[in-house]
Amino acid sequence: MDKKKRFEKICNDIKQVRIQGARNIAKAALYAYSLFPDKKHKRILMNARQTEPMLFNVLDKFEKIGYKNILKHFNESQDRINQNVLKLIKNNDIIFTHCHSTNVVNALIYAKKNGRKFQVYNTETRPLYQGRKTAKELEKAGVKVKMFIDSAIAIAIEKENKKDKIYANKIFLGADALLDKGIINKIGSGIIAELAYGHKIPLYIIADSWKYTNKNIPIENRKLNEVWSRAPKHIIIKNPAFEFVEARHIRAIVSELGILSQGQFVKKAKIVL
Repeated sequence: MDKKKRFEKICNDIKQVRIQGARNIAKAALYAYSLFPDKKHKRILMNARQTEPMLFNVLDKFEKIGYKNILKHFNESQDRINQNVLKLIKNNDIIFTHCHSTNVVNALIYAKKNGRKFQVYNTETRPLYQGRKTAKELEKAGVKVKMFIDSAIAIAIEKENKKDKIYANKIFLGADALLDKGIINKIGSGIIAELAYGHKIPLYIIADSWKYTNKNIPIENRKLNEVWSRAPKHIIIKNPAFEFVEARHIRAIVSELGILSQGQFVKKAKIVL
């Protein structure tokens, strides 16, 4: 496959969510940009997914620090995130997560390898079922996983809905965008955050600081055929891919910069970026 076809394939895979997770998207875009490092192709890549600040930040940093140093950041950042998350996990924890986050999954696998005994509850995450990818990766690493359909989120989180009193006591979510007043993550994250806040279950956002931006990020609305491919033509289907989570619902942002409140994180991230 020649360079042009490789570039076009990566752009299409990003648009069609065949490449999942903000870091994986950023790494793929970085490689594609290295094939054609000019303004035209940078603009094409940025338009492929307008909701991913990490993609923008990586492309901006390409000329400043180079390809290898960006990849080095990903590895070093994940190592520090792993160590910070390990501090939060206790034996017998039940940790709830949603969708698929490379940072979250890697940190949980690291905790498992370092002797923590815990269980993960997660959602299937319709309509593209990214939660199945999370479940497979964790199960392969020996982590005990219990998957819930999306509409059963409350059963996993709300104490009074669990007859056997086994419910999640911590929630780890990834983020596609870290903002001044909160975060943007997969649709469903807002309900999870409100349930966590109401039931006094700590919600931690596990994410690389390079996902931070002070710009407005649009909420992507995806194609209706992901939800119902042969829906009657007069039925209107809404398929938002992401939503905003308020800072007041978040216990801490866990990044390579530390375990920080929203305000503390934003101050540090602005210096780093």
